[in-house]
Amino acid sequence: MKPLHFRIPRGLILSHKDDLALTAASLSYMGNIRHLPQLFRTIQARAVHLGISFSIPKTEFIHWRTPSQRHSEVCLSPIQLDREPFHPRDSLRWLGYWFTPTLSPSTHFSRRRAQAQGAFTLIRHLSPPGTGLAPYGCHRFARSLVGPILLYGVDLFTPNAGSLSRLNTFWHKVQTWATNCFSSTPIGILAIESCLPAVPLLVLQRQRLAALQTVCSPPGVKPATVCLHPSFPSLSSHRTPDSSRAQTRGLSFVNLPLSWKTPARLCPFRTTSLWMPRLTGPSP
Repeated sequence: MKPLHFRIPRGLILSHKDDLALTAASLSYMGNIRHLPQLFRTIQARAVHLGISFSIPKTEFIHWRTPSQRHSEVCLSPIQLDREPFHPRDSLRWLGYWFTPTLSPSTHFSRRRAQAQGAFTLIRHLSPPGTGLAPYGCHRFARSLVGPILLYGVDLFTPNAGSLSRLNTFWHKVQTWATNCFSSTPIGILAIESCLPAVPLLVLQRQRLAALQTVCSPPGVKPATVCLHPSFPSLSSHRTPDSSRAQTRGLSFVNLPLSWKTPARLCPFRTTSLWMPRLTGPSP
């Protein structure tokens, strides 16, 4: 897959195993519709020399736009790939993440909740009321199977209030099943009895772990480290090249990624002085 990656003006190519994602930016929808087939033909020509062919019917197409941009009839125009039209989709999946044109997290977390409910329905038959799995086994299933399915993607998306409430309502059912309590049990007690924290706490924990992984990784391992603020120290002696720098044009200098030639800066630290009163006794 490496020869299929090349630098695109105001664009980006990503791949994972045999999946290839192509993103291009322009000033209009019609510009994207003309630009994307040209880039696809370039990639297709490179693939022919490598003996690789793409499955054209599996292609998915979507327009990105900011929340302030309105829906336009022009963006419904299809693109042509090998004389086969592809209309833009309302949602697109990439590596388990569900994206929408406005990057709203509601679609992603509604699908994650549906998948978690399917998994929970299967494992719930293993422990009917009064028999089956012990509470310890139910707790292990909830933490190792249902929780990761439900919370997948919180490192990239932050659920809004509505999505967070629906996720938490489903998680209450999991807590009730793990403790074999009544459905009328107070919610505050369920989290303690089941040793399963509430969804807002789990989301905050996973986001902090993802942030910790980003700041503690060298730029060569995690490219997102390149976008850290210039005052943040780097674990390597240099920054890696960033091929998507053209997408950041027009942003404030605070949000711009560093040049790969920028030297690493030392982490600033504070020194505190401890003041203690001097006690003296009475003179003889």
